[in-house]
Order: sequence, then structure tokens, then C-alpha cells
Amino acid sequence: MKNKIWLSSPHMGGTEMKYVQEAYDTNWVAPLGPNVNGFEQDIVKYTGASAATVLNSGTSAIHLALILLGVKTGDEVLCSSFTFSASANPIVYQAAVPIFVDSELDTWNMCPLLLEEAIKDRISKGKTPKALLLVHLYGMPSKMDEIINVSTKYGIPIIEDAAEAIGATYKGKSMGTFGELGVYSFNGNKIITTSGGGALVSNKPAYCSRATFLATQAKDDAPHYLHSEIGYNYRMSNIVAGIGRGQMEVLDSHVAARRANHAYYLENIQSDSIHFLKESKGYFSNRWLTCVLAASFEQRESIRLALAAENIEARPLWKPMHQQPVFEKYPAYTNGVSAELFEKGLCLPSGSNLSKDDLDRVIEVINKICNV
Repeated sequence: MKNKIWLSSPHMGGTEMKYVQEAYDTNWVAPLGPNVNGFEQDIVKYTGASAATVLNSGTSAIHLALILLGVKTGDEVLCSSFTFSASANPIVYQAAVPIFVDSELDTWNMCPLLLEEAIKDRISKGKTPKALLLVHLYGMPSKMDEIINVSTKYGIPIIEDAAEAIGATYKGKSMGTFGELGVYSFNGNKIITTSGGGALVSNKPAYCSRATFLATQAKDDAPHYLHSEIGYNYRMSNIVAGIGRGQMEVLDSHVAARRANHAYYLENIQSDSIHFLKESKGYFSNRWLTCVLAASFEQRESIRLALAAENIEARPLWKPMHQQPVFEKYPAYTNGVSAELFEKGLCLPSGSNLSKDDLDRVIEVINKICNV
């Protein structure tokens, strides 16, 4: 059997073990330590955020962000529908109500026009949304100017789910640093990884200080264990943070490699029926995953199955949250865009460690299917 080509596999840079070994040698194996502090400083330096708190997952970061903004039982939170369930799940953790908003075709992210329509309708029903959870899908920035204008107009704070978008920028500014709070993920398939992990960033350091407190079981300052409120076991360990420090050193090269993958696919997939997500002026995508739209569901599936037969992993685009059984009872403002993207879209192997031979294998299969 031919070697497996993964969709997006971990890619170590070489210095990760130095930081991990330091943690081992100094016995810093607790969820605190120099690597945790260093990783947070690295993220702040790279993104331009004022503060960062590293956590055990991006999902934990979203959950804490909602808590920090005061989201409670019965509150409504606007949320991108075209995303992974980890974006929406923490809203339900808070016993709040996700209000799903569909996408636009330019970026595949939340549609600003539909967003305002949703806000107006929720207000007319007597409920102003408490927060806006905006996702930058596949590393492509959202229409930030338009969305910020809408959120400011109605006084709704933004949480940026930039889980897939570290290294991406909009008009030169890092994704995750536009809203009140931003979230990154370092899951195994992300552009950089700590095997599992995430971060919360903000331009208001008090948010991150509060997040750190809540993430370490909300222990009060006392010589004994004293708790005045509910806390969470969400902190990243010092060993895992060491991996993150090494990964930060290669983040830019990983972004460059993934963007090169996208350019290579774009140049060599020879079919008028295959369409790519384009980058507009001012948008800089990290191209975490290169995604294409086929002419139909049938063509999409033919490509996916042909790739699988060659031991190549490819994945349909996200199934919208408003179509998921667990979320279908919640309000949704839709225009059909994300449903069509899910039906026709496919994520291609995009790892920063792919070889030219790997890419050529993928391209050969697609061209064969599309040009028969």
C-alpha cells in the first residue's frame, strides 16, 4: 500500500525537545512554570495582543471567554454556523442559547448583512445578544471592518475563534486581536501544535489575569484551599507549553509552507469545475487547509473516494451547526451558503511537511477524476 498522506499532520521544528528537556531536568512538570510563562510571552510578541493565557484546549478558551463576558443561563450568543462544534458547545455549557448566522461567499465566514438582520430580529423579540462568537474558518480572515461596525452599532462584544487562524492577518493585524477576546487552538492537526492545547488572548490584560485564575480552579489567595467561586482545571502544563515554545519558532515557516501548498494546487489542478477560496486585498490567510469546491456533491464524493482509495486523507467541509442534530432546535439565520459549501466542498492535504511528491499524488487523482 502507498504511504498515507494525511490531511494535516503534526510537524515538529526541532527545538521542542530542548524546552521539554528543560522542564524535565528542572522538575517543572506541573501546570505552571517557565515554559508556560515563556509560551504566553511568545504568543503576545507574535500576535501583538497585550496578554495571553495558555490552556489545555481552544474549547476551554472559548468557554472562559464567554464567562469573562458574563454569559449566563438564557443569554443569547451569536455564533458562526459554518464551523466545528467546539465553537458552539461552550455556549451550551453556560446554558446560554446559540444563535447561528450563515456565511458569505467571499471568505466563507459570517455574513455581516445576515448578522445585522439576526441582531435586529433578536432585539425585536426582546433579547439583545450578549456576545458574538466569530470564526475565521480554515485560516481565512472574516470581513472584520463590516462585522466590527455591526457589533459596535449594537454594543455586542466580539470573541474571535481564531483556532484555525494563528499566523493570519487582516490589514496587517493578527486574527484574534480585533475583539474583546481571541482564541487559538494547538490541537494535533493545527498549523502549530502542542498535541492538545489552546490560548486566550486579549488587549485587556485583566481578562487574561481573570482567565488564569478561573483556569486554575479559582483558588483564592489563602494559606489553605479556599474557593469563593467555581473554577476549572483548564491550565496548560509546563511540559506541553515547552512544545509550544518550539513550535512558535517555526510558525512563520509553517504558514509559508501551507501557502505554498495552496499555490501549487491552484497552479496544477487543471479543471474549470474546481474552485478555490480566494484572498482579497488586505486579507492574509495562513491557508491552514486548502479547500476546494467541486461542481456538485457527486463530483466532490468521487474525488474524496478516489483519494481515499490511494491512501490520501481528504475531508468534506464543516457541516453547518444549524444542520447538526444537537443544535437544530436553536434559532438560525441562513441564506443557503454554508449548506452549499458543505455539499460541494473538500479539504485537501495541507500539512507543512508535505513533499512535492505528496502534492503531485493528490493532484494526479483530482485531475483524473475531473478530466475523464
